[in-house]
Amino acid sequence: MQDNIKDKVVVITGASSGLGEAAARHLATLGARLVLGARRVDRLEKLAGEINAGGEAVVATDVTRLEEVQRLVERAIKIYGRVDVLLNNAGLMPSSMLEKLHVDEWDRMIDVNIKGVLHGIAAVLPHMVRQKSGHIINVSSVAGHKVGAGGAVYAATKHAVRALSEGLRQEVKPHNIRTTIVSPGAVATELTQTITDPDIAAGMKAVYERAISADSFARVVAFAISQPEDIDINEVLFRPTSQLY
Repeated sequence: MQDNIKDKVVVITGASSGLGEAAARHLATLGARLVLGARRVDRLEKLAGEINAGGEAVVATDVTRLEEVQRLVERAIKIYGRVDVLLNNAGLMPSSMLEKLHVDEWDRMIDVNIKGVLHGIAAVLPHMVRQKSGHIINVSSVAGHKVGAGGAVYAATKHAVRALSEGLRQEVKPHNIRTTIVSPGAVATELTQTITDPDIAAGMKAVYERAISADSFARVVAFAISQPEDIDINEVLFRPTSQLY
């Protein structure tokens, strides 16, 4: 696996915790060259120090702002001259029943979970087209495959990620660019902490009692990246063995 990951330049959004942090740590052990983006720069700096990524590899990034995502990608180009992989990971899950009318939370999920992914694509695609190579990995969810009460808007955003990714897959074939959707089930991250509705939070807590480590996600990402260039792992859906839905 290391042979196909070593020295690849990987840009990760939402890298300050959870799935993004786990992916950064794992890919670093496999020799990837990392450029890390998130809003919490103090956490990024700590992570970069621990994985020897270097201070220049840390970029304050709010994925809802296109110019900040562009700056993140441009940092990779400046340091390494290219970008091989974008892991579009940043996401929020403040789930609630629609009748609660948490419109601000709906808007935030749309901005981060959908627009953030589009901003990542917009920032990296011109470079990958020019290189005639690259790999865009978008993070969806089990919720991108099925909808549950209380999770309608979150599920809608994750269904959107899958639709965008499939359209992207078809469009970038002439440019030798690979695309992967990773759809995790209950994986231990800070995602549930974004839920403000007490009833939904309680139900989600019960689901996540059996959550598996974020390292599981990191291994899936590494598996997709590590494949030979003529193999395109288009989607991986995974759950804890004990998760029913």
